[in-house]
Amino acid sequence: MKYILKIITVVLISVFLFQCSKQKKGESRYVTIKGSDTMLHLASSWAEHLMEANPQTDISVTGGGSGTGIAALLNGTTDICIASRKIKIKELEQAKGLGIEIKEFVVARDGIAIVVNKENPIDDLSIEQIGSIYTGMFTNWNQLGGPDKEIIVLSRESSSGTYVFFQKRVMNKKDYTPNALLMPSTSAIIQSVKQDKWAIGYVGLGYAMSASDQIKMLSVYEGSQVNPIVPSVAAVQSGEYVVARPLHIYTNGEPQGLVKTIIDFCLSEEGQKIVEETGYVPVN
Repeated sequence: MKYILKIITVVLISVFLFQCSKQKKGESRYVTIKGSDTMLHLASSWAEHLMEANPQTDISVTGGGSGTGIAALLNGTTDICIASRKIKIKELEQAKGLGIEIKEFVVARDGIAIVVNKENPIDDLSIEQIGSIYTGMFTNWNQLGGPDKEIIVLSRESSSGTYVFFQKRVMNKKDYTPNALLMPSTSAIIQSVKQDKWAIGYVGLGYAMSASDQIKMLSVYEGSQVNPIVPSVAAVQSGEYVVARPLHIYTNGEPQGLVKTIIDFCLSEEGQKIVEETGYVPVN
């Protein structure tokens, strides 16, 4: 009788281990990516490629802005933060207070395109002129050689990394005009520019190129620069187009497991090819 019970026990343990092994082998692996709307299209393309190659992998990608992504990383509600700006000192101090070690990876570069309606006769502006529009010094297109029409100023919200970068690079850290309309997403700016003949906005190069049939990208020049430069991947790579910035991934500590697999892929030759195909600029 004891011999029979021993056999039954061994069989039950074997079945249990087999089921556990089977479940572990077939379990879904889940990672969340959150942050920059500028990087949303790029991160989604990376995720789609990885999930196609690994059907049991589930990667969720959402936007909301770089600041939102960094906040999510700090409060533990995302595995990976995508950010179109560098993490701020106060955010690093907050992370340190929470016992979080932030790791940074530059995974691509991006140009910021200044966009207007296709019917707007203006084709190029200086950085100084664009800054004056966004600080409220210029309020009418006739101040820039255009028609007597009020300038409708469109901006991203303050949680956006693009908002922060634009303020620093183009506006010399001055305040945005109180008349600026704060838009919740890049696609909202493109849609508004498409509909309003006298609107102006700024968006990531990848989005602007995708919507080139709907809006017009302005050529930009700075100071004594002779020729205005239209934003393009080549112009960002060469440094000719000056309204450009690195794009980041942030993690809590050294990447492990699937998080490491994702970042390694982003920086791989195949991942950087996707960067180029989606209208961004590779880092290698």
